Amino acid sequence: MSADFQSTYLFALANPGSEKALKLEVETMRLGWRLSYQRRGFVTFKADAAFGISALDTPLACARRLCLSLGKAATREGAIDLIHQAGADHGVDIPLIQQARYFERKMEGIPGDPLPITGQWVGTVVEVGETEFWAGLHRHGPSHSAYPAGDSGLVMSADSPSRAWLKLEEAARFFDLDFTPEDIVVELGCAPGGVVLALLNRGVSVIGVDPAKMADVVMKSAIATRDAESVREPWFYHCRKPAALVSKRDLGKDVTWFMSDMNQSPEVVLKECARFCRMTPSIRGVLITLKLTEITQVAEKSAWFETLREMGFETIRLQQLAVHHKEFALLALR
Repeated sequence: MSADFQSTYLFALANPGSEKALKLEVETMRLGWRLSYQRRGFVTFKADAAFGISALDTPLACARRLCLSLGKAATREGAIDLIHQAGADHGVDIPLIQQARYFERKMEGIPGDPLPITGQWVGTVVEVGETEFWAGLHRHGPSHSAYPAGDSGLVMSADSPSRAWLKLEEAARFFDLDFTPEDIVVELGCAPGGVVLALLNRGVSVIGVDPAKMADVVMKSAIATRDAESVREPWFYHCRKPAALVSKRDLGKDVTWFMSDMNQSPEVVLKECARFCRMTPSIRGVLITLKLTEITQVAEKSAWFETLREMGFETIRLQQLAVHHKEFALLALR
């Protein structure tokens, strides 16, 4: 299939209930897309000119996946035929077809489908009703979720002290983040330790900032002071202070990531992020869970992105989380 493959329509998969925010995001970005059709978790758009593959790289935080629309069928098999026919018309094989469905008030992927690789053509079948199956197509790349509905079938670890574990794991999978044992993360609002546990399990050491008590499962990896020689890797250092009182001495050297799960406005969290980046210039990545009062605040994302660019970050992405529809994962990389 040629790179100039086009369609009159494209569709977006979203968290059910986020359709209004998605449409507002599209309007705010002045893309020129117009609403065509909508079901819970599924929105189609049209525009004056036909959509090409490049339109699917549009960074929409409320879209779990964007696809060129190939139409709809009354059965799953019929939608799959539409995808194969589109490939045949352009002389290209579509080796992978993934599926999603609206089920029990949420949009979810169908377990068992293999994951796509970069550059691969992927068909998507979306079941939005008993006799309504939409067929879509995209070329997989870093701006697309490997999971058609954005979820990855995550089941929270039995020993996790909070659902923050799910947020970190979902973001890491969605953004395909690669942590190493050399990384040191400072996390604001870390108690009781869901994110910390997820990072420790990934072999990453953590400086947790929170005056509240941490869970015992996390404290098993605790060191007494930031500059202590740890006999176990990875380690956890609990800085029991409010974020505003943390100093450069508390952080030490070689911090590589800033993370936050604080229940504060985006403006407050980003202000703290800027202060921490000034104290530790070695920070190369930021991952923040933004907790929005109203989901439509996503329309303010350009201001958040500009703040991060002023800090020197170049690659910036925002994605709505599946585990909580008013929370978004904000990623920034130097």
